[in-house]
Amino acid sequence: MADPAKILILNGPNLNLLGIREPGIYGRETLADIERRCARKAKALGFDITMRQSNSEGELINWIHEAVSEWSAIIINPAAYTHTSVAIMDALKLVSCPIVEVHISNVYQRETFRHHSYVSPVATGVICGFGPAGYELALEAISGLLRKKEEV
Repeated sequence: MADPAKILILNGPNLNLLGIREPGIYGRETLADIERRCARKAKALGFDITMRQSNSEGELINWIHEAVSEWSAIIINPAAYTHTSVAIMDALKLVSCPIVEVHISNVYQRETFRHHSYVSPVATGVICGFGPAGYELALEAISGLLRKKEEV
């Protein structure tokens, strides 16, 4: 039996404050709640996941570098770095595995500056506006992408 796919879930700045940060936009679930949801979904799909959060752009980039050889796919919610970080985009360009960009809120219903993403052009797909369920949708999408890759 093949080893389970390893999925890296990265979360950017201020997501450590989910549950108390702007609950009208982000809801009341904490990042730990989302991690539990992802762990259940990953188990059902036969994945191993590692979920990490950092407020530091450099730390996120270092974790992306690990994905060059260690991970089957990346789910990334770069948070505010979505709109500012060419460095994260460049790091993601080095990765050959599927990348799914996730946002809890619908960024297109928010301030205009949030409509631009440096990550989207290098992501396999983008999920936004479905709240914490977006992470589970991303895991489903990755399942399909990895199955499709195996068929080729």
